[in-house]
Amino acid sequence: MNVLNFLKRYDNFYFLLGRFFLGIYFIIPGLSKIFDYSAVLSLMILKGIPLSVIALPLTIFLQIFFGALIVLGKNLRLSALILFCLTILINFFMHNFWALNGDPSQAHETQNFVKNLAIAAGLLILATKENK
Repeated sequence: MNVLNFLKRYDNFYFLLGRFFLGIYFIIPGLSKIFDYSAVLSLMILKGIPLSVIALPLTIFLQIFFGALIVLGKNLRLSALILFCLTILINFFMHNFWALNGDPSQAHETQNFVKNLAIAAGLLILATKENK
């Protein structure tokens, strides 16, 4: 048996593990926003996010609910596409590194922006998978 055939036997496990990590990536920040609600809301207002008072609880719900669906392998296409849209919105509003010229946090926000693009790409790939 060659190595590729051996590794292919574990495709379902890889898919499960990938879904787990991707779902947790949204669930944990969703929960942390609950425990630090006022600070997150203040940051959103400071960043000029429209309707922050509505956007924050909506973001929390979307992250926890659809993150959990991804972990469970339910409604993958819908869950992945909703979290893709949310990730892109968060990226442009919260990680706007281009507006931080000379600020020490610019490098960190650039890294977050690019990382979120990779997460968004993974969500698009997941959206092409059919539920088993």
